[in-house]
Amino acid sequence: MRRKVKNRNIVQPDPIYNSPKVAKLINYIMEDGKKEASRKIVFGAFDYIKESQKVENPLEVFDNALKNITPLMEVRSRRVGGANYQVPVEVRPDRRTALAFRWVIEAARNKKGKPMHLKLAEELILAAKNEGDAVKKRENVHKMAEANKAFAHFAW
Repeated sequence: MRRKVKNRNIVQPDPIYNSPKVAKLINYIMEDGKKEASRKIVFGAFDYIKESQKVENPLEVFDNALKNITPLMEVRSRRVGGANYQVPVEVRPDRRTALAFRWVIEAARNKKGKPMHLKLAEELILAAKNEGDAVKKRENVHKMAEANKAFAHFAW
């Protein structure tokens, strides 16, 4: 069993939407310590969501997208008697959000020909509708876990 992390850094909520999840997304997008650039990307994406979806609060779309991307099960490699098995395990809550952020950012970065804030906004909108590359990634992870259910008794 994992030991408890003693000094985990608690992210302060962002100034505009007052949400710790948005602040965490900003931190995940940030490269080379350029936080202001990542803030512009996230807030630009939220402005685009507000305009295109005609919603008052883009946080609703963001939360819905996160809910649709977040994985419940994943496979972990486990060596038993000289063979490697893909053992399905439940994903810890903090890892769930980390994977969801990573997948949505990766999906947005893999698109070509648009500014990052538009790519991120489109990926979040698609994820809120249960479509898009990040949702596909989650479905693939769940399929792998389902296919390897027979090895669940190897879970530690």
